[in-house]
Amino acid sequence: MAVDYAVIIIYLVGMLAVGWWGMRRAKSKSDFLVAGRRLGPAMYSGTMAAIVLGGASTIGGVGLGYQYGLSGAWLVFAIGFGLLALSLFFSARISRLKVYTVSQMLDLRYGGSSSVISGAVMWAYTLMLAVTSTIAYATIFDVIFGLDRTLAIMLGGGIVIAYSTLGGMWSITLTDMAQFVVKSVGVLLLLLPIAVWKAGGIDGMQKQLPDDYFAPMNIGVETVFTYVLIYSFGMLIGQDIWQRVFTARSDTVARNGGSVAGVYCLVYAVAGAVIGTSAKALFPKLDSPDAAFATIVGEALPVGVKGLVLAAALSAVMSTSSGALIACATVANNDIWKRLRRTPPEPAAADEAGGGGGHDEVRGNRVFILIMGLAVVVISIALNDVVEALTVAYNLLVGGLLVPILGGLVWKRGTANGALSAVAVGGTAVVAMMVWKGVLANEAIYYGLLASLLAYVVVSLAGKPTDPAVLAEWRARLAGRTSTGAEAEPDAADAAGAAGAEDAGGKPGSGAPAGV
Repeated sequence: MAVDYAVIIIYLVGMLAVGWWGMRRAKSKSDFLVAGRRLGPAMYSGTMAAIVLGGASTIGGVGLGYQYGLSGAWLVFAIGFGLLALSLFFSARISRLKVYTVSQMLDLRYGGSSSVISGAVMWAYTLMLAVTSTIAYATIFDVIFGLDRTLAIMLGGGIVIAYSTLGGMWSITLTDMAQFVVKSVGVLLLLLPIAVWKAGGIDGMQKQLPDDYFAPMNIGVETVFTYVLIYSFGMLIGQDIWQRVFTARSDTVARNGGSVAGVYCLVYAVAGAVIGTSAKALFPKLDSPDAAFATIVGEALPVGVKGLVLAAALSAVMSTSSGALIACATVANNDIWKRLRRTPPEPAAADEAGGGGGHDEVRGNRVFILIMGLAVVVISIALNDVVEALTVAYNLLVGGLLVPILGGLVWKRGTANGALSAVAVGGTAVVAMMVWKGVLANEAIYYGLLASLLAYVVVSLAGKPTDPAVLAEWRARLAGRTSTGAEAEPDAADAAGAAGAEDAGGKPGSGAPAGV
């Protein structure tokens, strides 16, 4: 085990070192929150795959494979389908907006001030996503070091808080790329073939397991439909996902790089289900499906390889946790705190130059990451099971925000009142159905989405159309043209700064690598 311990410790120290290196490159708000909008296709694809494939996709995906066989891949399939849809149909338009949050997009599109309302919903979602990932450290560190639950959460959470606070999105991007490599090697190249071999190959598993384990819909049609509604649509509107789209240096990178990451998710889905099926053949009487990953790693892998695969599981959790943390802090600071204080936007020149107001912006966002990170650790220690809380957050996110966000992108007749009505009615319907049918009931998301859509269409058609000047501003931003609105000036300057950096031979002024 000494070799396995060494692998894990080297990995954790490496994450902190990358965080320190990233701090030297986060000199402006754009650098800190969206990596200067400079990521090329390779790094963009890797980091996007890292953020969407977390502990639920890795440990949970193997657990579903243990419980349902190959059809356990559907949860991660839904994530991959959502990422493909986002990349192919929406990412180019989202990237051109040059904003920092989903709520800022709503304000641009509808000409209202919905940031506080929509930001509160998005903040709850990202907070609980970070909490869920942080709690997963307890399981992994218990397997690795036998640590107490509280200490494990503090250790894992502390490392993520440290590198996220130091360098913001630059540090998170660099650590996510390292985590993507570790995850790919550990899960796809090592654990998958070894698990299948230990289980006697596909033929051996078919002899030991019921035929249902190899049926594509063994998990249930309704379950698959619910996964698509929650996770595929959730990929389209989550702040943690959009904030990665904002890091792409061009429309083409966002579209093609995201599509590559989506295909990778589909491969990862199959791998997790096959590993889980192998675990069922090898260890048919585990107490919990979620124990399948730790069991097959601990019992089937040789020394050294075991440490690398556990590092892969840890990297999956850390990538989701850090992405959710910076998204939570960005929303809390820019959509809630600044709106409540009515703080004006920083001058574009100061932000892009990395001096004056730029330093203030970086420092303010760094403080919010630290505060939100500490809150996540405290909540994670206090809660034993956040499945219901995460379900509430996802239901509110999709039921309340999906319609006004996608409606704003595809339907020009949608209005600010229609959007606010959709958030309020959809959110209320979701809560009412969860109270009536139970938090985990599928009906909550079904009726929440339907109510939100009806409210959006009816209220939008019943009221006055959106101001033509607002729509003109919106169309200009979607087309990638320079904005005329004062509110958007810092973001337009971000785009100009990124473009200038690329024109200068791919050497951004911040010192960060372009086109990697």
